[in-house]
Amino acid sequence: MSLFRKFFGSSEDTSKSGKHEEEKSPYSPDVKLPIDEMFTRNFKKNGGKFLYCENLEEVSENFINILEENDWFESEANCYDSRLNYLLDENKIERNNVKNPKFLLSSCENLIADNGSILFSSNQFKHYKPDELPTNMVIFATTSQLVASKSDGLRSINFKYTNNRPSNITTITYFQEAKEDDFLHYGSCHKNLYLLLLEDL
Repeated sequence: MSLFRKFFGSSEDTSKSGKHEEEKSPYSPDVKLPIDEMFTRNFKKNGGKFLYCENLEEVSENFINILEENDWFESEANCYDSRLNYLLDENKIERNNVKNPKFLLSSCENLIADNGSILFSSNQFKHYKPDELPTNMVIFATTSQLVASKSDGLRSINFKYTNNRPSNITTITYFQEAKEDDFLHYGSCHKNLYLLLLEDL
């Protein structure tokens, strides 16, 4: 059984784990979480919206649910990864020479577990900085892209693109607008981000 399915099990399971956490002593030693669970907790804590998919059919279904939730049908979007164009074409979303994109549909390089961030490069963003892209993002990733830390993600990029390393390597960590009194996030680029995560392990 997938750890993601176990983690996103029934609401009954969630309530049990919540009780267990409340009973835990503050003096108990920290338990090292599995990498997928660590990413999921940190990503959701950062305000990200998570949709676990077992197959490509579920990816398409969940993408349609996102469009319905936000009323994005027959709108415009940016997408710099041709492998994802079919999702836009199937749903009549304009992607060529758009002037007012409602969202960005993109892949990513890696998912960073220790802080719940997502690592991107010029392969996904071209030359654009995160604050030059739409606030709304729908990101497609697979479970094999999970890494423990940002340095592991950078090593993965170096290994994957030995002869043609991408530029514009950046992470996005915050997926909701910072509160006024939250000085730690001050000046950070936040995105309203949905993650479509496909199980491929």
